[in-house]
Amino acid sequence: MIRFIGWFFPVALGSLVLWFWKMPAPAPIRIGALYSLTGTMAVSERPLVDALRLAVEQENSAGGLLGRPLELVVADSRSDPDRAAREAARLIEEQGVSALFACWTSACRKAVIPVVEERRHLLFYAVQYEGMEQSSRVFYLGSAPNQQIVPGARWAIETFGPRVYLLGSDYIFPHISHRILRDLLESGGGQIVGDRYLTLGTTQVSEVLKDLHRQRPDVILSTVNGTTNAALFDALLEAGFADQPLVSFSLAEPEHAAWGGGRLTRHFGVWSYFQSLATEENRQFVAAFHRRFGPDRKLSDPMEAAFLGAKLWIHAAREAGAPEPERVDSALLQRSIRGPSAVVVVDRTTRHLWKRVRVGQVQPDGQFRQVYASSVSLRPAPWPFYRSRQSWRGLIQERVQAP
Repeated sequence: MIRFIGWFFPVALGSLVLWFWKMPAPAPIRIGALYSLTGTMAVSERPLVDALRLAVEQENSAGGLLGRPLELVVADSRSDPDRAAREAARLIEEQGVSALFACWTSACRKAVIPVVEERRHLLFYAVQYEGMEQSSRVFYLGSAPNQQIVPGARWAIETFGPRVYLLGSDYIFPHISHRILRDLLESGGGQIVGDRYLTLGTTQVSEVLKDLHRQRPDVILSTVNGTTNAALFDALLEAGFADQPLVSFSLAEPEHAAWGGGRLTRHFGVWSYFQSLATEENRQFVAAFHRRFGPDRKLSDPMEAAFLGAKLWIHAAREAGAPEPERVDSALLQRSIRGPSAVVVVDRTTRHLWKRVRVGQVQPDGQFRQVYASSVSLRPAPWPFYRSRQSWRGLIQERVQAP
């Protein structure tokens, strides 16, 4: 009997070990990253994928989520809203992602939202935008107008003077932002001396330079996106506008480093986060990113927002006990998290985040030197109060239908 037991237990233990060894690994929980890896928006959008990848790898190094590894599934929208909508559907239906982190331009976001709403999914949008929108399927991680455009414009007028030139790309965000800025300036004693739009991706900026020579504004407020900025900066320098005050609302550290935004000596940006912030949380964030992707890489406000969006989703999924959108949604509505720039709080009513506003002067290396910061985080107000929601929706619809 003793001999039998001595023989049986090693065999049984070996069989058990073999059984566990042959067990399949738990299936990963997938999240989708849908950004422009090519096209005019690629310089802005590609870094957001790396910010998400950092959040995923940090979670996996700590053991994964709900006993399963996280997997980031990346798709290229190619700077095209229609393709973004198709890829969003593919990621949800074919790749089985549990959350979708996507889009930079408002044109892309508005193309993707119906896809997400129809499939009762969740979209995390990491970029500042024009507001006038709330979807029960979207978490807005970037700044609303009262957290960026409005305070940034007020700062610019108080600092440089009331004669303002508005310059933007020709799509929804700049048009609606300019409408807000026009309302603000007309009610506050400002004067708009120019309001022009450039085709997204164009390099033809000569007419703008001629107009600037005629008008000589106190400050340019720019909502120009994408590679057009490279041509614009070159043209401003060649035309002798290196010292012209310029406040850009759509460009962060990676774009300024790529296109030389710091060559303009009075060039400013308005965001909630700068890589140069001296908080301990930011030092850890920057150090972790540089260890993973290289010390020369620049970080930006949308990158921080994407990273924090992933962290918020991870925490909510863990609390909900499942990654399914319906389960995670309710857990997200009551979350806060300490981020590199500040404590991030989800506003339950609007599904936006409370944000501080910061103004930074662009330095030669593309970094910002902060020159102004709000003393507290601002509650998001995606619908400016001086018009009804119906009126704002009408303006948006007119812009969407415009040729």
